[in-house]
Amino acid sequence: MKTTLATFASAAALLAGLALTGLSPAAAEPVKVGMITTLSGGGASLGIDVRDGFQLALKQAGRDDIELIVEDDARKPDLAVQLSDKLIQSDKVDVMTGIIWSNLAMAVVPGAVAQGKIYLSPNAGPSALAGAGCNENYFNVAWQNDNLHEGMGAYASSAGFEKSFILAPNYPAGQDALTGFKRFFKGEIASEVYTKLGQTDYAAEIAEIRASGADNVFFFLPGGMGIAFMKQYAGAGVDIPLLGPAFSFDQGILQAVGDAALGVKNTSQWSKDLDNETNKAFVESFSAEYDRLPSLYASQGFDTANLLISAMEAASISDPDAFRAALKAANFSSTRGDFEFGPNNHPIQDIHVREVIKEGDVFTNKLVGVALEDHSDAYAADCKM
Repeated sequence: MKTTLATFASAAALLAGLALTGLSPAAAEPVKVGMITTLSGGGASLGIDVRDGFQLALKQAGRDDIELIVEDDARKPDLAVQLSDKLIQSDKVDVMTGIIWSNLAMAVVPGAVAQGKIYLSPNAGPSALAGAGCNENYFNVAWQNDNLHEGMGAYASSAGFEKSFILAPNYPAGQDALTGFKRFFKGEIASEVYTKLGQTDYAAEIAEIRASGADNVFFFLPGGMGIAFMKQYAGAGVDIPLLGPAFSFDQGILQAVGDAALGVKNTSQWSKDLDNETNKAFVESFSAEYDRLPSLYASQGFDTANLLISAMEAASISDPDAFRAALKAANFSSTRGDFEFGPNNHPIQDIHVREVIKEGDVFTNKLVGVALEDHSDAYAADCKM
């Protein structure tokens, strides 16, 4: 699918933005963006939210100098690599973005940045790309994979939990998830279980949980995996409290799970009730545009587009060093409030604790605290940029 976004924002809004940068409309050199994301099959809702958030930011900024080419990877690494080759060799894109899943990121990103393409990750943040495998052309606008799980490990300890059963799919993000949780959880691990990616039957794992003696269950199961697990867990009548990252309690997942999720604590770098003007406007405009509440994935897509726009207003894409410096400056208003990049081009940001609630007929999350402040990642010291 190929989408060229025309000017939608008012002239006054555009001129106001230009006044802040001191640039004229002609100063920004056109940029072609290739977005590979998951729009069909398992996890499609995640990619749809990233795409919609990204497109909303372009629409609001009135960018007719950004050509966006969107491709569906169907969560298949081989297909993602083929699409990457097409975007780089045939479409001649300048910037790439969009990948949701870490195994697809590991298949695509190293080759793309090696060919001089800027990659802006709106989601996947595998540890291999944060440490020794970091690259000056790779910027993660979401988080390093461990971060939200580290936050839940810290929260679980502060909440007095002592013995945790931990569960995640067996792929890079799942491995990073359990590593992150264990890094900050000070109690005992009752059992550490890796499931198949895309698994939907968790009867065996729930039986293990019941017999484990754990006083909490930490799980990372994004998309449809989380829906299946939560429904089966509730149906099994297990009364051990659940904890997880926002990926397992995303806006879309909550509507499918329903009452079983109420009261569950989860960690996120974003929430719809974060109290800053950019976030308030984003939640309102996304809801009006798409007739649904935004998820953290939508917020990440929105922030990624606004980061790109901020760099285009400060430097030309044809000057790689200046453009990278403009990206590194992160001179944009984030839905998260304060935002900066660490030395490995990954965010330094607060990790919040949320609780699942019901507002009218809609299941959603509310902020209840901060798990980690100004948090970086454990791999930055290994990055030698």
